[in-house]
Amino acid sequence: MAKIAKTHEDIEAQIREIQGKKAALDEAQGVGLDSTGYYDQEIYGGSDSRFAGYVTSIAATELEDDDDDYSSSTSLLGQKKPGYHAPVALLNDIPQSTEQYDPFAEHRPPKIADREDEYKKHRRTMIISPERLDPFADGGKTPDPKMNARTYMDVMREQHLTKEEREIRQQLAEKAKAGELKVVNGAAASQPPSKRKRRWDQTADQTPGATPKKLSSWDQAETPGHTPSLRWDETPGRAKGSETPGATPGSKIWDPTPSHTPAGAATPGRGDTPGHATPGHGGATSSARKNRWDETPKTERDTPGHGSGWAETPRTDRGGDSIGETPTPGASKRKSRWDETPASQMGGSTPVLTPGKTPIGTPAMNMATPTPGHIMSMTPEQLQAWRWEREIDERNRPLSDEELDAMFPEGYKVLPPPAGYVPIRTPARKLTATPTPLGGMTGFHMQTEDRTMKSVNDQPSGNLPFLKPDDIQYFDKLLVDVDESTLSPEEQKERKIMKLLLKIKNGTPPMRKAALRQITDKAREFGAGPLFNQILPLLMSPTLEDQERHLLVKVIDRILYKLDDLVRPYVHKILVVIEPLLIDEDYYARVEGREIISNLAKAAGLATMISTMRPDIDNMDEYVRNTTARAFAVVASALGIPSLLPFLKAVCKSKKSWQARHTGIKIVQQIAILMGCAILPHLRSLVEIIEHGLVDEQQKVRTISALAIAALAEAATPYGIESFDSVLKPLWKGIRQHRGKGLAAFLKAIGYLIPLMDAEYANYYTREVMLILIREFQSPDEEMKKIVLKVVKQCCGTDGVEANYIKTEILPPFFKHFWQHRMALDRRNYRQLVDTTVELANKVGAAEIISRIVDDLKDEAEQYRKMVMETIEKIMGNLGAADIDHKLEEQLIDGILYAFQEQTTEDSVMLNGFGTVVNALGKRVKPYLPQICGTVLWRLNNKSAKVRQQAADLISRTAVVMKTCQEEKLMGHLGVVLYEYLGEEYPEVLGSILGALKAIVNVIGMHKMTPPIKDLLPRLTPILKNRHEKVQENCIDLVGRIADRGAEYVSAREWMRICFELLELLKAHKKAIRRATVNTFGYIAKAIGPHDVLATLLNNLKVQERQNRVCTTVAIAIVAETCSPFTVLPALMNEYRVPELNVQNGVLKSLSFLFEYIGEMGKDYIYAVTPLLEDALMDRDRSETASLHSPTSQGNSTGGNVWLSFFSFFFFNI
Repeated sequence: MAKIAKTHEDIEAQIREIQGKKAALDEAQGVGLDSTGYYDQEIYGGSDSRFAGYVTSIAATELEDDDDDYSSSTSLLGQKKPGYHAPVALLNDIPQSTEQYDPFAEHRPPKIADREDEYKKHRRTMIISPERLDPFADGGKTPDPKMNARTYMDVMREQHLTKEEREIRQQLAEKAKAGELKVVNGAAASQPPSKRKRRWDQTADQTPGATPKKLSSWDQAETPGHTPSLRWDETPGRAKGSETPGATPGSKIWDPTPSHTPAGAATPGRGDTPGHATPGHGGATSSARKNRWDETPKTERDTPGHGSGWAETPRTDRGGDSIGETPTPGASKRKSRWDETPASQMGGSTPVLTPGKTPIGTPAMNMATPTPGHIMSMTPEQLQAWRWEREIDERNRPLSDEELDAMFPEGYKVLPPPAGYVPIRTPARKLTATPTPLGGMTGFHMQTEDRTMKSVNDQPSGNLPFLKPDDIQYFDKLLVDVDESTLSPEEQKERKIMKLLLKIKNGTPPMRKAALRQITDKAREFGAGPLFNQILPLLMSPTLEDQERHLLVKVIDRILYKLDDLVRPYVHKILVVIEPLLIDEDYYARVEGREIISNLAKAAGLATMISTMRPDIDNMDEYVRNTTARAFAVVASALGIPSLLPFLKAVCKSKKSWQARHTGIKIVQQIAILMGCAILPHLRSLVEIIEHGLVDEQQKVRTISALAIAALAEAATPYGIESFDSVLKPLWKGIRQHRGKGLAAFLKAIGYLIPLMDAEYANYYTREVMLILIREFQSPDEEMKKIVLKVVKQCCGTDGVEANYIKTEILPPFFKHFWQHRMALDRRNYRQLVDTTVELANKVGAAEIISRIVDDLKDEAEQYRKMVMETIEKIMGNLGAADIDHKLEEQLIDGILYAFQEQTTEDSVMLNGFGTVVNALGKRVKPYLPQICGTVLWRLNNKSAKVRQQAADLISRTAVVMKTCQEEKLMGHLGVVLYEYLGEEYPEVLGSILGALKAIVNVIGMHKMTPPIKDLLPRLTPILKNRHEKVQENCIDLVGRIADRGAEYVSAREWMRICFELLELLKAHKKAIRRATVNTFGYIAKAIGPHDVLATLLNNLKVQERQNRVCTTVAIAIVAETCSPFTVLPALMNEYRVPELNVQNGVLKSLSFLFEYIGEMGKDYIYAVTPLLEDALMDRDRSETASLHSPTSQGNSTGGNVWLSFFSFFFFNI
């Protein structure tokens, strides 16, 4: 209340108000009598807690911060002082990634597995099958049954079994889904349907088949699998793992102490059902309850890890210790985590072989700790203790004889320990060093030497390349130094192959070349088995890179030639690894795969290839069928289509499985795609093989048949329509019956057949199919849209289709349904729509199409504007601007200027379109040039480098039109502006500016150029030193053009300065730059005379770099061609006297190029160079001389006596 009550009435009113508030209190705000968990919010936290902002607890394992480490976080003492660091705003701008950022990720070579999609990852699940029997070995004799080799019959039987199993599982799944599964077992029928349990869902005390329903005491005795018990029995106790080790299970207070029972006798299940009798105790009824007073104490001298001790009561519930035991059902036991033996497997792993009981393999992966799992599950104290123990053990380990010999001089000997000496064993440390139990596979295990205390060498010794961590699993034997003379021949061969493969995979190019040659030459000596057993697993590695795969595939290619028919047992192994290459996204990988399979087919033969791949044709996995079809197509291209036709005919008409028919028809499709027009001689046979597939009962078979017809028609274009007569009728029926993917395939087939027809038939079929196409224009399916666009393009491209029909029937729905924003987003749709629209324009004219889309140049979506611009560019590039009227012309220029200025991502689409349209309009663009140039000049001042570059590129595209429109003044102004921008710092922009200057110089001429050439060229000389390829190419082109047409405007001294700069350009990587440079030397020599230029070039013959010398010799030959040979030959022949091999070879190469360039003119100079050639023929290095004689003899049929004099030198050299 606002005021204090003073009178009696006020006090009474205040009391009533307080009571009213209490009565109105919500029940949810109260606390029940038996409720828990209510805290005072102001003390223990909450939205209005007065301790909000304080740290409520300190972690026990965390270390306190240093006193001088001031951070801005809160603490018990309130706000800490801020430290000296970057501003918070700057730190917040740094993206905090959850994953650790790897700065070198983009520089590492990408792995093949990183770019594979889900479908292509199937290749890693494929199994490299064992070797198969070669029926052609030993002259075709019956194989010895003791060989145990897999025959064709075994493979087919396995395939049939797998197929049946899969079908049964599928039927069961369908019945379960429909609720039609019936239980045939009467006992199980009474059970309610329960969720299927897995091994890892069951606890140790759960038994399959236990009756979950509570039964009366009268029923229990007759129920099988139930433990007979009295109602007075003890409450069931805990399951195995909770009792004290060595406890007596199943005993009662009044039971006698059992006698000695061996561990093996305690296994139930021999004679009596487990649970009916306690093993080791005659007829006693077992109970789950345990009494610690009844247990026989276990002595300390029992060997740990064994079964029962001599004084130990045998246990019935041995769990994993015995094989095949079924624990007592119905005994629900509570477990405590403190009683369990530590489990060894990680979460989610499949339990195998008594987990948590028997230690398997290397003790805890070299970790002397009893904690379960790995080191990560240790507490910090355990981890510290383990590290300390490991260090102590390492330091105090017994010294080996080799180490003692290295430490002491000779003469010492090792004394035997005294009798009865026992080393001290610390019990605590002994306990900590107990091996961690690990799950492993059952059966005998060959133990390997324990090298835990030795330094592990992760690199091979000797002259072997670096071994990556991923390769250790394949080349681990090379890490062990062994005396190879003690190894068996097979082991020696294995190590030799391993070394060669490591050199090929990771070695330097010379090492790789030598190893590749060695493994090829010794292929038959090594044998096919040892080679492929090491190469093929490497190719299946998940960490394989493209370069490594290329090298290993090259190894297989080389050894196939050598092994020849020895590869037959390994054909399937090789195919499993190589077939995935056929669907790789990399073109060169696909080519490599085809080459390997082609060579394999030639080495193994057709019969072996068919018998090997036949089981995969009707494989249940679609991935296997797809790759097998592509491999068969390669076999057909290698061995010829006729040899495969009988097999294809049988497969495509298979009645046992539709998968076989589907794969056979797909083989025909892939043959057509792979071989192209080479199928024409066999076209009719191939069509007859697959024509029945168009009316098959399976939808997938009908679809692939239509696609195969489409592929055959595409390969046969423009021939072969008579071979398709038999399929026209089913195709025609199909497009009226099918929907979805089937319709798309049938439409695609008709689309490829119509261009093969005569004009009158094409017109009729186009009109008929267009009704269905127009209906499918509005289909939402993206694949259907692509096919419809393709078919429309093909139909409208034929001769019989009339333009008027296209205008009235096709264009209105076409633009309504296809010219939408969504089509511009998908690149494949974008490309197909542009191509189809251009094809329509070829029929109906440019104006008809452009008038419908010109307004879209001002659309708000940039990607859509680009699609419009690209379409207009292609239409006007093909058809010109003749039928575009004045109004459409204005709309076009206006839209293009808008689209050019509004682009946010500068690419070549807008630039190319602008240039094409302006050039197509020609003189008609003159009224718009001031506006265009104003836009260009304004964009040359833009702060974005991309915008400036595009503006300069546009000048180079429109310079020819400016000349046509006689706008020389405008071009002169642009030349001055560009000259001022030659200080541009971005090399891409500078290259475009030089290209624009070159375009202006070309069209305006040297005498009208502003700025004058004498000012422009000295400004270009320092730019020649720029190492950017675009700058170099455009600059040298501009300098060469000036040297060709305006050399007189520049002094000779400036040209010589440029000559010295040009020598550096001869080192350029790009061939176009080197070609332009040597041509420029010719222009300069023509301008200022050959002597100074020749002196510069001859001096350059002394450099070490071969490419530089070769380009210099070409330049000398061009100078000779430009300025006549007699000006160059004396200097060249004089230079030959220099006793330096590079110079003499350079002179000979120059003469070779010179005679090649001057042709028949060389006959006048044959006698002049004869003494030089005779001297060269007597020199040791004669390769250049041999190359020289070819052009000199080709260009000169006269001078026979000279050639006769050369014969003595030729025979002498031979």
